[in-house]
Amino acid sequence: MTVAPEAPGARRAPRPPRTTLPGPRRTTDPGGERRRTLGSLRDTDVYAVLGALAAALSVTWLLFRWLLPFDGVVGFAVMAYGFFLLLYALLVSFDESGPAVVDRIAAAVVRSMGLLMVAILAVVVVYALVEGRKALVHLNFFTQDMELAGPLEPLSVGGALHAAAGTLIMIVLALVITVPLGLVCAVFLNEVPGTFARFVRTIVEAMTALPSIVAGLFIYATVILGIGMDQSGLAASLALSVMMLPIIIRAADVVIRLVPGTLREAAYAMGTSRWRTAWHVVLPTCRSGLTTSVILGTARGIGETSPVLLTAGFTSEMNLDPLSGPMVSLPLATFEFVKSPEPTMVSRGFGTASLLMVMVLLLFVAARVLGGRGPGQLTRRQEHRRVTASRRDARRYAQRAGRAVPGASASGASASGASVPGVSASGASVPGVSASGASVSADPRTRRTRKGRSS
Repeated sequence: MTVAPEAPGARRAPRPPRTTLPGPRRTTDPGGERRRTLGSLRDTDVYAVLGALAAALSVTWLLFRWLLPFDGVVGFAVMAYGFFLLLYALLVSFDESGPAVVDRIAAAVVRSMGLLMVAILAVVVVYALVEGRKALVHLNFFTQDMELAGPLEPLSVGGALHAAAGTLIMIVLALVITVPLGLVCAVFLNEVPGTFARFVRTIVEAMTALPSIVAGLFIYATVILGIGMDQSGLAASLALSVMMLPIIIRAADVVIRLVPGTLREAAYAMGTSRWRTAWHVVLPTCRSGLTTSVILGTARGIGETSPVLLTAGFTSEMNLDPLSGPMVSLPLATFEFVKSPEPTMVSRGFGTASLLMVMVLLLFVAARVLGGRGPGQLTRRQEHRRVTASRRDARRYAQRAGRAVPGASASGASASGASVPGVSASGASVPGVSASGASVSADPRTRRTRKGRSS
């Protein structure tokens, strides 16, 4: 076959566009300048930090040792930090422009402040553990109360079991009161907007800054003096509830706001009511965030001292009845122990403080772990439960489809060639249904009776 030559004025078919991607190992631009990766750490950055730190320490030591009449660790640290920022800015300016220098200085300040906060927290925890190690090494500190232990008794006698038990009882009662109220109030603030909701949100925000001593005095005046109730664990739980409630409401309010509005719209489109949507859609979606809000409120209430001192009193005996008798908590026991001039009592106080700090840190770690998941993000156990439930529903639907009612779909069965009992090929013959769609009786005797009446 001979191909005819293309005419001089003929137009060629357009070729498809081609896209050329750079290779994965290409790190230089055509101009020869090396491309930098965002977030990468260069050797010059490390050298600048180390050089500025060494020079700042040297200059500060020289000034404190020979030139200036200053002394003290705090002054040395502050002056060294100032010299570090100046020298670091000078070293960075050799390689970077003005905006980059400002950015590096800001990053150095933010990171150094973060390290300072971590260092302060570590010093507090380590100091409490070191001072309370003499009491923590004794097993009786965790299994006995102070009923038979006096100020002069050795550390092998007495413990903080009554304080730990009292703390758990008070917190559990406070959670029973605050969790339903806090979650319902948070749902109300988000699902029922209006003037009253804005007023309630303002009151909640104001209660967040309420001093703990005011909450204790309020319960003391209304419950103990007004009603006549004795100092007890229940009164302390009410005081702790006043402190925990605004924390839980605000945290839950923020979490519920993060739920996508499309979920609510989908639920409303299916015909569900507002409160049914909140119960079955909104709350399960932000379950992890609500748990975090409850944990944060618990961490706030577990460390309060003044409300417990006013409403629960102090006792050295074990009291598991929150309705009668004074009850002590870990913060209050720490306060009473460290007031004593005896070294053994002071050691017990630091040991009790160590227990309290470990408990609070565990609560904050749990809040951080649970709060790291976004709304609707499930854990592995929850995903396994969802998959198992989906498989169970699929098997149930398959069984229902196998036991379908005869005559349920006539036209669909005839169109697909399937045979359904009681349905003809044209889809017109169905027991109890005439060709015109009118309803007649399937009983032959009834048909004969109706036929005779018509004749």
